[in-house]
Amino acid sequence: MPGEGTGKLGSGATYLRQFELIEKIKAYDPSADEDLLNRAYVYAVKMHGSQKRASGDPYFAHPVQVAGILTEYRLDTTAIVTALLHDVIEDTDASKADIARLFGEDVAELVEGVTKLSRLELQAEHVRQAENLRKFILAVSKDVRVLLVKLADRLHNMRTLQYVRPAKRERISRETLEVYAPLGRSIGIHRIASELEELAFGYLNPTAKTAIERRLEGLKLEHGRAVSRVSRDIERHLTEGGLKARVFGREKTPYSIWRKLQRKAVGFSALSDIYAFRVITASEDECYRALGIIHRAYSMVPERFKDFISTPKSNNYRSLHTTVIGPAGMRIEMQIRTEQMDRVAEDGVAAHWRYKDESYGYDADAMVSEGGRDPLQNLRHLVQVMEFGGDADDWVEHAKLEMFLDQVFVFTPKGALISLPRGAMPLDFAYAVHTEVGDTAMGVKINGEIKPMRTPLSNGDVVEILRGDTANVPPDWRSLAITGRARSAIKRHIRTLEKGEFQQLGRTALESALSRLGKELSEVSLRGALETLNLASDEELFYGIGRGRISPSQAIEAVFPTLKDADRAAVTARTRIEDNRAQRLFVRGGGLTPGISVHFAPCCTPVPGDRIVGILRAGEEGMAIHTIDCRRLVDFSEENTVWQDLQWTPQAERESLAAARFRATIKNAPGVLGQVATLIGEAGGNILNLAMTRRQQDFFDVEIDVEVTDARHATGIMAALRANPSVDQVERARG
Repeated sequence: MPGEGTGKLGSGATYLRQFELIEKIKAYDPSADEDLLNRAYVYAVKMHGSQKRASGDPYFAHPVQVAGILTEYRLDTTAIVTALLHDVIEDTDASKADIARLFGEDVAELVEGVTKLSRLELQAEHVRQAENLRKFILAVSKDVRVLLVKLADRLHNMRTLQYVRPAKRERISRETLEVYAPLGRSIGIHRIASELEELAFGYLNPTAKTAIERRLEGLKLEHGRAVSRVSRDIERHLTEGGLKARVFGREKTPYSIWRKLQRKAVGFSALSDIYAFRVITASEDECYRALGIIHRAYSMVPERFKDFISTPKSNNYRSLHTTVIGPAGMRIEMQIRTEQMDRVAEDGVAAHWRYKDESYGYDADAMVSEGGRDPLQNLRHLVQVMEFGGDADDWVEHAKLEMFLDQVFVFTPKGALISLPRGAMPLDFAYAVHTEVGDTAMGVKINGEIKPMRTPLSNGDVVEILRGDTANVPPDWRSLAITGRARSAIKRHIRTLEKGEFQQLGRTALESALSRLGKELSEVSLRGALETLNLASDEELFYGIGRGRISPSQAIEAVFPTLKDADRAAVTARTRIEDNRAQRLFVRGGGLTPGISVHFAPCCTPVPGDRIVGILRAGEEGMAIHTIDCRRLVDFSEENTVWQDLQWTPQAERESLAAARFRATIKNAPGVLGQVATLIGEAGGNILNLAMTRRQQDFFDVEIDVEVTDARHATGIMAALRANPSVDQVERARG
């Protein structure tokens, strides 16, 4: 039996023997169900049998070590049993029903929650990660032990990742850094999150980690004695003030330093807080007394004080932060907290496992009574983001936004505290209060004054949302929110609003392409295109074309798979100048020496026939081509040496297609956008993209990218649009 062995593995690693695991649990939970734990240990060993890990070690050692990690956080028997069994459904013949029959329904539900996540790791990367987060967060929001088991599982896997092949090692490390470490921090498990970050950082960027570690070693030699002296100095001031406290210095981790170097865009030597000091007191009152003593002894650095005791972070982190000028002008970053606050700061939600009503388990009520807040609210926010839908990439992006950003604390008019990411704006606040508040927001008062919706919120602001009677979410509000919850809700509204309009655009674009073949849409069956492109209806096809996800030529080739070359050429008769391989063939002039790449500036979208100029800037790759009346050229007015006069080649004027961007103001009325699309199609233009930049009650502004042959063609399309009474104005985009 493994429980009777030495606990040594072939790789040199060790594992907890059966009696050792039981002893560790009984040390903090004497009432633990020893029989259940023993049966789970033996069952895991039996079911995993002769299975091996990548290291060559017996597989059963992995779940045993995962269980051991959780004992360090003093988790309950059910969580430990789940850790022992977390891979048996996935990797053996055991079923959920078997687990429920042998170990109870609670254990079976938790094991299945972890198993669902593991199975998704076999899917394609972007789909897998989205579904990974989606299902996992649903399970975790119901029972945080699912996340705790998975974090311990990931930690042990990261500790043994050197045995995995390089490609898989990189994928797992990136996922660890982007998903699991932030999830750990969101519930305050900083100790695990920090180790995950350091291990992943070492695999993803070993050169950077080694460089930072060498700099830290140098600093230890240089400042080691000074750090010890500062600790004694702080302790002396506190003692003279009648306060007994523990004081110790701590060194920032390589990954946290790397993040700061990226965020602040400064060199290593410019960082003032490589070393920080922690003051641990006996009570909350003594935290504030210690702060007063320290501020009297040392000069405080302005705007560097933060009180996370009165306003805890959303993961329940509580502490006083301050920075002072210490001996010899040394900047000292300090954290002042109680022993309990320190444990919560390191172990987060796991610090709240204790006895309540004669049973041992998670006690959220005690955490709130201690002045904190339930950190699981963070995960419930992610569930709300998820409920707004969207595709895989959108959802992952929004979820990561929720997990990564630092915080600012603001208040409702009634005094309720709302925590938001730093840089948040009123719409973020509105959606944090309630989805309906965000949907009906029309304006904002900040500290009693009406302010623009783009105003960033600051700590202590009192925010009042001015609301309308119905939901009204203009498309340009996407730029007025940074939280995943707000942005996903806004995108959902816009997607619903624009769907019909994009379908009409797509229909018109397809009709235009078919007309080049002498065919009418009403004469053509689209069934072949739907089957080839895996679409359910004609409307889906039109929507895909209108959104630019499917080109009209793709749809036509799917409808007519045996299309003759001459007809295919009629649909795609010209070469788009955005094709990078063709761009050098279409312009000529001074400065276009061999080896210089060119690209057409998106701000003014030059087309053949426009007067053009090339801008070659130091430090930038290639030459940017602008129209001579582009408003952005003023940015280069003092850089005369980089201007190059260019001309279009005859080949460009004969053989190219280009995208011209039009900006139009049109009436906000049913059918008007369809009229615009029809006019463009009748004038021989092909709509590539359309974006609504501002919607008002009477009019809305749109940007339309249209495929044209040259500047004269673009002018003709504008003339056709101006002739329509529903179009107020239209012009080419010029920066």
